[in-house]
Amino acid sequence: MLEQIESNPFIERLPPHLKQFIKPQNYELYTAQDQAVWRHVMRKNVEYLSKVAHGSYLEGLEKTGISIDHIPSMYGMNRILKEIGWAAVAVDGFIPPAAFMEFQAFKILVIAADIRKLENIEYTPAPDIIHEAAGHAPIIASPDYAEYLRRFGEIGSKAISSAHDHEMYEAVRKLSILKEVRSEKDDPALDEEIAKADQAIEDLQNKKVAPSEMSLIRNLHWWTVEYGLIGDLNDPKIYGAGLLSSIGESKSCLDPEVEKRPYSIDAAYQDFDITRKQPHLYVTPNFAHLSEVLEEFANTMAVRKGGHRGLQKLINSKSLGTIELSTGLQVSGVFTRMITNEDNDVVFFETTGESALAYREKELIGHGRTTHASGFLSPLGKLKGINLAIEDMGPRDLQAYNFYDNERIEFTYDSGIKVEGLNVTGQRNINGKLMLIQFTDCTVTYKDEVLFSPEDGMLNLAVGKEIVSAYAGPADVYSFDLVYHESDTKTVKPVFSDRQDAINKIYGDVRRFRESETSETATLLNLKSMVEQHYPEQWLLLEEINELMN
Repeated sequence: MLEQIESNPFIERLPPHLKQFIKPQNYELYTAQDQAVWRHVMRKNVEYLSKVAHGSYLEGLEKTGISIDHIPSMYGMNRILKEIGWAAVAVDGFIPPAAFMEFQAFKILVIAADIRKLENIEYTPAPDIIHEAAGHAPIIASPDYAEYLRRFGEIGSKAISSAHDHEMYEAVRKLSILKEVRSEKDDPALDEEIAKADQAIEDLQNKKVAPSEMSLIRNLHWWTVEYGLIGDLNDPKIYGAGLLSSIGESKSCLDPEVEKRPYSIDAAYQDFDITRKQPHLYVTPNFAHLSEVLEEFANTMAVRKGGHRGLQKLINSKSLGTIELSTGLQVSGVFTRMITNEDNDVVFFETTGESALAYREKELIGHGRTTHASGFLSPLGKLKGINLAIEDMGPRDLQAYNFYDNERIEFTYDSGIKVEGLNVTGQRNINGKLMLIQFTDCTVTYKDEVLFSPEDGMLNLAVGKEIVSAYAGPADVYSFDLVYHESDTKTVKPVFSDRQDAINKIYGDVRRFRESETSETATLLNLKSMVEQHYPEQWLLLEEINELMN
């Protein structure tokens, strides 16, 4: 079970900024107790879920190569998953939401390789291999659901985040890790840390901040992919991974006390608490309905609406983002300013710091971070007194309005922004529309303000009537050195005491008995007596021994 991850075409095509999150599974670090925890949860779940889970669950376990008796290895999962067009990678606990979504878009299951401790066997707030492998993997065997998951990742990775989102991500990651710290006895210091982490999340939740696109689409993800029900409102089946992987909540979620709501776009505006059982859940009639709601939500996002609201979201995010103009020109950078007219049309925008230009998600040659190391700016819109937009002008039209290469030119936009400089050359898109004009010795003014002067170098004027799209991240992922913020909170690897080592040894002995299929009743009786006398809290160990004896 110590094999390396088998090469999988879906993993190989990942861009470097996603590969940085992939960690080795380190299968040899799983203890015999860990294997017993996996086996206990899977036996309980499969027995119960065969009656209440969506029909694709049991079939999916077989298709994805997930065994009831052994924690799955990434090697085995990838060997089998590639047959259904997916792959799996191990990561260190929670990763940033945007990265998580992007993995999904590439048809990659992100699996936190750690496993819950015995005390949290029914439910853990931290992502673990039971939740990820036994929860998420089986349902992707359904083609309709797998496509929903991929499409969700594609749309979700474009959602614009806020600074508040990042604070919440760090707070939840910290709390989930603290609650999974392995400890054999009461630890007042740990309890105090958990209480502080709980309070930090509560304080963040109580902050009055406008929800970002990422926070809204994460709500949809939670109420479907993690905690979704499907079928009839009065007799639904389970398909959400959070429910499929929880012994306790997979049963309690179907109780009448848990409110069942018809799934709709309203779920985007319903927050959740990851540390507690959910008081209400959403029921979708079928997987196709999930995609309908996703498209409805996507139509509200800046990636489809663009305009001043989309650009304002990017400015507020203070993070790398992209706008696409009506010509198809894509500008990526950290947006810091815009000017709008009386109709709220964007007539000027500006980025600060390294920026890049692209077309159809490919960086334009000569317009990467080196060229635009200090930022990018440009006016937008129509020219004053001219009905024909610049992007629609052919060579003759440009000459009629005195747009000659290597000639000085002066023109004014409807907004009042004036441009005067030496016209060097232009660049057109694949449809022949002009999308970029270069000027030297150029001055751009608006009212009494100089927006660009000859000392600033060459002006690359972006041509476009309007912003048609705005979204998080760069147009071309290879334009930037995309190293996500590395979390200060690391998952805690267990350090076992002599007592825990002794317990793990007994678990190992019991496991060897099972795998060898030998019947040594006297030895098992001695082990049972030892556990009852010295380790009475190890109920799972006693359960394993009794099972073999019977």
